Amino acid sequence: MYKNYRKTANHKPNEVAIFALGGLGEIGKNTYCIEYKDELIIIDAGIKFPDDQLLGVDYVIPDYQYLVRNQDKIVGLFITHGHEDHIGGISFLLRKVKIPVIHAPRLSIELMRNKLEERKLISLANFQEYLPHTVIKTKHMEIEFFRVNHSIPDAFGLSIKTDLGRIVHTGDFKFDFTPIGPCPDYYKMAKYGEEGVLCLLSDSTSAELPIFSASERTVGQRLLDIFKQIEGRVIVATFASNVHRVQQIIEACVATGRKVAVFGRSMESAIKIALEYSYLECPEGTFVSGYELNRHPSNETAILCTGSQGEPMAALSRIALGIHKDIQIIPGDTVIFSSSPIPGNALGVGKTINNLQRAGAEVITHSPLTNIHASGHGGQEELKLMLNLIRPKYFMPIHGEYRMLSIHKKLGIQCGVEEDHCFVMNNGDVLALNDRGGARLAGRVPASTIYTDENGVSGMGGEVLRTRRILSEDGLLIVATTVKKKDKRLMNGPNIVSRGFVYMKESEALIRETEARIRAQVIQTLHATKELDSEAIKQAIEDAASPYLYEQTKRRPMIIPIIMEI
Repeated sequence: MYKNYRKTANHKPNEVAIFALGGLGEIGKNTYCIEYKDELIIIDAGIKFPDDQLLGVDYVIPDYQYLVRNQDKIVGLFITHGHEDHIGGISFLLRKVKIPVIHAPRLSIELMRNKLEERKLISLANFQEYLPHTVIKTKHMEIEFFRVNHSIPDAFGLSIKTDLGRIVHTGDFKFDFTPIGPCPDYYKMAKYGEEGVLCLLSDSTSAELPIFSASERTVGQRLLDIFKQIEGRVIVATFASNVHRVQQIIEACVATGRKVAVFGRSMESAIKIALEYSYLECPEGTFVSGYELNRHPSNETAILCTGSQGEPMAALSRIALGIHKDIQIIPGDTVIFSSSPIPGNALGVGKTINNLQRAGAEVITHSPLTNIHASGHGGQEELKLMLNLIRPKYFMPIHGEYRMLSIHKKLGIQCGVEEDHCFVMNNGDVLALNDRGGARLAGRVPASTIYTDENGVSGMGGEVLRTRRILSEDGLLIVATTVKKKDKRLMNGPNIVSRGFVYMKESEALIRETEARIRAQVIQTLHATKELDSEAIKQAIEDAASPYLYEQTKRRPMIIPIIMEI
């Protein structure tokens, strides 16, 4: 299927090629590549979650065509941290592309291992843990790692050194001077800047915010203050992977004498891994099961769950709707959203909040007044600090929508990078760095978007999505007829069944008139053909029904004719 594509882009073998298969012009799907001579490294393998228009789509992933065609060049996949937009595509990638080794920090490895074991793909993965002091040498590259702060432990940036110069990829980062975990590797970042950096790839997610982001530690104190004021049961929703936030929630529970029950598969899995590898610490007996929770008074209990982004099947959403098998909202419950909606999720979060309040819960969300969330992405002041530490010759903003990348480019210019040395690019665009210290745009590699679900990686075409959208908006009309084959006579019908279009009992006149129009059109078609033609009859049904129904309802339901021949 790839024979019509060039094996490489327009860059030359002696140039370092930098490009993204996902992560530019969007939030999510982060997959970046650096290619030099006969070697190619991949940085992250993320997914993007679908918006409300992508009906029946579970995941949005990059197009891996270029990697499939260049598998012989791949020396490894390097994971910066364990968030879904950076590791969520691992099972899809490994089913398409043979990756010799996956270099990742311990927490990321365990999170990926869980995914692959669930899908029975663990045999495809060769994990190699890296530490802050690890150095990986290939024929033409030398990869080092530097610790950064983010909303998950074990978050790193990468330094990729070639004989043309050093490329730095920040990963997702913020600068937290009072972090819950280890401090960033300021020394390494400054050292790279002092030695010289050819190109910087830097996180742009919060480039619009003219701030220095709040420390994660401030959230813990605020949560404790809120917990002390709550007399009933507390339900807290946050990101399962934000182990530092989970640690502070647990500390607030312990300080206020509350037992903690955990709900949501991803939360249970993340906490299990965090406890096993000492990313999370708490006194023995802190956690209880859902059954044991009911043995304690409400003011001595807390629930930690998934659903902070309004995901329909997450624990909090099911609790809000009253369909969770173990937990129901009771008078006096307080629900805390220790998070902010990811772009595109605000509608789902709003629905969940409405359902919780309808059920009788008090809801607390993040705001300047409550201060119960701190972003894991640096604001403008932190982006400028990174630029001044690294001092790159060339700058390529990554990880963000177009406006974020553009603003980040302006920050780069303010920090001393020449304007024509800053590149705001699209997925697939290739930036080529040459041995004379120059840079140019060198064509494109395939980098389209693939829509998929849990069943496989073949992807969904536009026609499938269009069909699903029609079904969701305009509904379905089934038209059944029986035709006698010998003398081409309509024996029975048409009989119409509506699904998602109109309510049959309230639209009897419309249905009867539609059936009459179809009957007349089918009889006319049968008389006009020499032999019974099922396709002609189906077209007649469509021609008779569709214009009339649109005229009456301004909707175009999908029409499915069923022709029974006797």
